[in-house]
Amino acid sequence: MFVFENFLQAVASILGTVLDLYFWIVIISALLSWVNPDPYNPIVRILRNLTEPVFYRIRRWMPFVMIGGIDLSPVVLILVIQFAKIFLVRSLYQLSMGMQ
Repeated sequence: MFVFENFLQAVASILGTVLDLYFWIVIISALLSWVNPDPYNPIVRILRNLTEPVFYRIRRWMPFVMIGGIDLSPVVLILVIQFAKIFLVRSLYQLSMGMQ
């Protein structure tokens, strides 16, 4: 039983770290969209490849996120990431603690 508890705690920890990392990727990508960087820069390409597919899905699912030419899909994604961190990661930790 201890193995499963440790497994759930490890999954929660890794999921929290991945969500934190993606949170900062979204922030940096949104900030870069304001300055219109060189699209051939490899770092810019990686950031766009990591965020644009998710932004596209949000824009398709919620077409009203474009208000007055301002794209709010990064804000929606940040809220989703925060919700996942609060709900999923905490739930996994609590589930692992409840098994003791």
